[in-house]
Amino acid sequence: MVEELVAGCWWLDLGGTNAYLVEDGNDLVLVDAGLPWHADDVRAGVAEAGYALADVDRILLTHYDLDHVGGLGWLDLDAPVYAGARDADFLTGRRTPPLANRKGLFQRVTGLFAPTLADVEYVADGDEIGSFTAYATPGHTPGHVAYVSRDRGIAFLGDLVRETDGRLEPSPWALSYDTDDVRESIDYLVRDGRAFDVACMGHGTPLVTGGKRALRDALD
Repeated sequence: MVEELVAGCWWLDLGGTNAYLVEDGNDLVLVDAGLPWHADDVRAGVAEAGYALADVDRILLTHYDLDHVGGLGWLDLDAPVYAGARDADFLTGRRTPPLANRKGLFQRVTGLFAPTLADVEYVADGDEIGSFTAYATPGHTPGHVAYVSRDRGIAFLGDLVRETDGRLEPSPWALSYDTDDVRESIDYLVRDGRAFDVACMGHGTPLVTGGKRALRDALD
């Protein structure tokens, strides 16, 4: 399912996980890529939005998990990939997820099906990528990043939170490296992040209004 949330921003509902396509000035940006078997759905969703994969200028990854990076191995994309530094190391194979952490162990197993990329642009807190500011928001994964546009009022929150019945909830214990870090990251993004109305998360239905307020409410 493809839905245009606001002008120039499309939700690619891949069935349990989300990817997004957004016009950023003259650039076309894909945010996350779903599981390996979602590649055809991503390709079809981009076409339904009126584009081809060859039109994608860059790919923003919120974090390293199979349901967000897996599709990259099956999509013929000739565009730079951006990821938070600590998660980028997992993508390039420079580091492997730690076995001592419950989430790291899960990533180590599912990583057998994830692509290894030769070249990834490492993203640090505060980096500007087009109109988007990157915010380091660790907790769900060590290198989790949220992206907020200074022009569009749109935030891509990855798995920092998930939507349930119109409310945002912090990434739960079973799916996180550290839930204390998750809450600190939410607080940081609420306190210091740019304003936004549209909240696009990795799981659940995106919010087209009141996004930052809903993120603030997630701390309660």
